[in-house]
Amino acid sequence: MCAEKKPSPASGKETFEVELKKLEKLVESLESGDISLDELVAKYEEGMRLLKSCQKSLEAAELRIEQLGKRGEESEG
Repeated sequence: MCAEKKPSPASGKETFEVELKKLEKLVESLESGDISLDELVAKYEEGMRLLKSCQKSLEAAELRIEQLGKRGEESEG
């Protein structure tokens, strides 16, 4: 079950998968230890932004799944 969130061309938002890959690469670069303190702080800030965006996407998906489950229960009863 892999529902992909389509980006809206007007908003410029990226898909969950793209943001997650960026976050993973960012974490790898932080773990390498080969960056300056200024870069570390900037990447940490970007990582937090990506993390919040991914969490919002997951929450929206969970809500949709709950709503679909409720619809399914209503149609059975």
